[in-house]
Amino acid sequence: MTPDAFAASRGCFEALCTVLGEDGTGRLEHGDIEARLAGDGRELLRQLMQDHLDLRAVREQRLPVVRDAQQVAHATVETGHQRPLTTIFGQVQVNRMAYRARDTNNLYPADAGLNLPLEKHSHGLRRMAAVEASRGSYDEDVQAIERASGQRIGKRQVEQLAIRAAADFNAFYTTRQPPAGASSELLVLSCDGKGIVMRPDALRPATAKAAAKATGKLATRLSKGEKRNRKRLAELGVVYDATPAPRSPDDILPATAEQRAAAAPGPDIANKWLTASVVDQAAAVVGQIFDEAQRRDPGHTRTWIALVDGNNHQIDRINTEADDRGIQVPILIDFIHVVEYLSAPRKRSVVFPAQRGEIGGKRSLGPMAYLASKEKGDNSMPLNQWSRPGAWGGASEGPRDMAKARLPEPQFPEGAIPHPPERHLKPVPAPASGSTDA
Repeated sequence: MTPDAFAASRGCFEALCTVLGEDGTGRLEHGDIEARLAGDGRELLRQLMQDHLDLRAVREQRLPVVRDAQQVAHATVETGHQRPLTTIFGQVQVNRMAYRARDTNNLYPADAGLNLPLEKHSHGLRRMAAVEASRGSYDEDVQAIERASGQRIGKRQVEQLAIRAAADFNAFYTTRQPPAGASSELLVLSCDGKGIVMRPDALRPATAKAAAKATGKLATRLSKGEKRNRKRLAELGVVYDATPAPRSPDDILPATAEQRAAAAPGPDIANKWLTASVVDQAAAVVGQIFDEAQRRDPGHTRTWIALVDGNNHQIDRINTEADDRGIQVPILIDFIHVVEYLSAPRKRSVVFPAQRGEIGGKRSLGPMAYLASKEKGDNSMPLNQWSRPGAWGGASEGPRDMAKARLPEPQFPEGAIPHPPERHLKPVPAPASGSTDA
């Protein structure tokens, strides 16, 4: 190694140590010291990276033959070509050799060795932009990056970094396929939709047509039921392996501290695989998760389970894919969504009747209560309705109503009023003149 390759970094470090050892620094509060170290320490790290890049430039050797994608030889070599690189520590300069040829762009093998991006912002900043973009707006993203790294990046640059970070989403998972799980593990498939606010020109035709016809009822604000923006549904899918973990209702919804402490842990999951698209329809995404499950278990020797929130279209697509592949896939609707379908916004303890071999008891469901069937008629499409034996009232049932039919009829404590009476405030009479508070 060149003896003085990191001389500048050592100078920064010694200067920082000198400042910390001064008498004046000894009288500073810890917050002031933190702020000084945050700035000077980041400069030290930036200088270390600059010294390392300069050392690589000194050690770079000329290559005998360099050809581009069209097999054109770049025989002329020039040294001293620079390009900026903005890192999480600050901006540095990259010096390297340029391999040139007539009427074509220069080639920089050193850039490939460093895996430098086309833009000047490093992959570390790109990662920050992608992480923060998933948490809030791009304006907040800019502020978060500056707080974490001290680097001020424009909003447009942050948007471009986030887009580039997501560009190879599918390629990433193609090269990192999870291994097949053990035959004793469950193969879990799940999908869900997420509405994303879109620009008007990016809406699907049906949504754009509805948005064009919509007119506000009020001039200055939205009325009840109106929405400011239109959304496009993005479909997400996941496949993972799960180790079965038998649990009781008390393990899942413990009512006391003792039950919570003694609750059995949930299933362990591994080898998670994800996909998402705001372009593809739900049918395409469901097909992708079935393709991944088929890759893991081509012989259908494992138990497949699909977990959904009760969306009828997703359930239909799962059943269609399962039938096409000749495999039985039980569909589980998660309990929280089932309760939401049946609940009213009041807190109540519900008594579940004891089944054979079980002990009945109360379960507090918080704001989700009243596990009672809907009194209004079924407004779902006729094609999604069918008669369900044993259903409440014998009405036509859909997939969500099938879940309702399997839940026990709620029973309220004796004397309890399912819906408390309305209370009205009464005016308090004014105190008599001359009276005083007790």
